Amino acid sequence: MPYTPHTKNDVQKMLAQIGVEDESELFSAIPQELRAKSFDLDEGLSEFEVYENFKEMASRNDTSKVCFLGGGYYDHIIPSAVDALSGRSEFYTAYTPYQAEASQGTLQALYEYQSLVCNLSGMEVTNASMYDGGTAMAEAALMAIRITKRNKIIIDSGVNPIYIKIVKTYLAYHDIEVVVMKSENDKVNLDELISLVDDSVAGYIFQNPNFFGSVEDYTKIIESLHVVKSLAIMSAYPVALGTLKSPGEMDADIYCADGQSLGNYLGFGGPSFGILATKQKYVRNLPGRIVGLTDDRNGKRAYVLTLQAREQHIRRQKATSNICSNQNLMTLRATIFMSLLGKDGFEKLSLQNYNNANYLKNKLAKNEKVKIFNQNSTFNEFVVELPISGDEFLDKMSQKGFFAGLKLSSLYEGFENRVLISVTEKRTKAQMDNFVASVKEVLS
Repeated sequence: MPYTPHTKNDVQKMLAQIGVEDESELFSAIPQELRAKSFDLDEGLSEFEVYENFKEMASRNDTSKVCFLGGGYYDHIIPSAVDALSGRSEFYTAYTPYQAEASQGTLQALYEYQSLVCNLSGMEVTNASMYDGGTAMAEAALMAIRITKRNKIIIDSGVNPIYIKIVKTYLAYHDIEVVVMKSENDKVNLDELISLVDDSVAGYIFQNPNFFGSVEDYTKIIESLHVVKSLAIMSAYPVALGTLKSPGEMDADIYCADGQSLGNYLGFGGPSFGILATKQKYVRNLPGRIVGLTDDRNGKRAYVLTLQAREQHIRRQKATSNICSNQNLMTLRATIFMSLLGKDGFEKLSLQNYNNANYLKNKLAKNEKVKIFNQNSTFNEFVVELPISGDEFLDKMSQKGFFAGLKLSSLYEGFENRVLISVTEKRTKAQMDNFVASVKEVLS
C-alpha cells in the first residue's frame, strides 16, 4: 500500500472539522517543558536516494567472518525451499485473522507446526507459539504458579542469563519469590537444589543443554520434584532434541524454547518465536492460541482456534496471559524446515552439530594454553578458559577473520577469561582447522 501524505488543504479541512485552528493545539495537554524543541531532521530524500543510502549503510556490515557465535541464536543452514514457500504472498501478508476459521490455510500450517513440536519434544500439547524463548520461559513460570497455587520459582544457574532477567521482569509485580541458584561450574548443583526444593516450590526451571553447552539427564531430578508436587520446566535447544533425551522422555511438565534455529535467520537478533508445550492435563493453563482439528457441519475437515484463554476473549481476571498474537510467519518457516528434513534428516542434522563441536573442542584441548571449562558432555557449544581476556581474544580472532565466540564477562562475574564457542553444521573441517591454527597464533 503506497503512503500518500495529506496536502495542506486536507489538513486545514480536518482541523476545521474538529474546531481546531492549528495542529499544535492537538498537543496542548503536553506541558511545554516536556515537548521536543527540535528533531533536527535532515532534508527529505527521494526514494532512489533512500535506497542508495541504505545500500551504503548495509555495505558496512562485515559478513566475511566465519561465525562461531552461539548463546541462544545459531548460524544454521536454511534450505532454499524455506524462503521460497514462506515467501508466497498468501503467507507473508497474512495477519492474525480475527475471523480465524475463514483462514483455513493459516490454521492448518499452525496445526502442523503444533504436531511437529509435540513429536520433537515428546510433550502432548503446544500452542501456536510465543514471542521468543525468554517470554515462553516466563509464561511457563506463570503456568507453574497457576497450576500449583504456590509462589516460589527456582531457576538453575545454567539457564540463559537473559532469559532469567525476562522471568524476573515478568514476575516482579507478583507476590512470587524467584530464587536463582549460584553459578560455580557447568553442572547442576544437586546439594543446593535439594536444600531449596520443598512443598512451597511451584517449579524448577532448567536448561538442557545449558547455557554453557553442557548436557545432563534430569530424569532423577524431575522424579524428586514430583515427590513434592513441584513442576519441572525444561528449556531445550530444539536442534539438540534430534539426539538428546526429550522433555517428554524425562517426564518434564512444561517445555519452552526459542525456535530461531528451526529455519529462521539470525537477523541481528530477530525476529524469532517462542515454543511452549506441556502435558495434556495442563492444557487449560497454556497461554496464547491453540489450533484444533474438527469437522464442520457438512462433515468436512476444519481447523479452529480452541481454548482461547486470552484477555480478548474472556474476562480479564480469568485470562492465562495477555499474549494476544503469535509469530505466524516464523512458525511457518519452522514447519517447512522440519517437514523438509523429516525425522531421519533432523537426527542427522543434530548429530552433525554434536560431532562438529566435539571435533573442535578436542582439537582446542590439545593446546596447553586452552582449558575446556565444561565438566559434562556438550552438545554444539562449549566454554574455553584462556590466558588472556575474552575481549582481547575476540578482538585478535576478529582480525584473523572469525567471530570467535561470545564473551561471558558481560554476563557473569569472574568469567573475564572465558568464551562460549558454538559450532553448527555450517562449519567445515577446513574452517575449524583454520580456527584452531589461529587460536594457537593468538595465544603464542
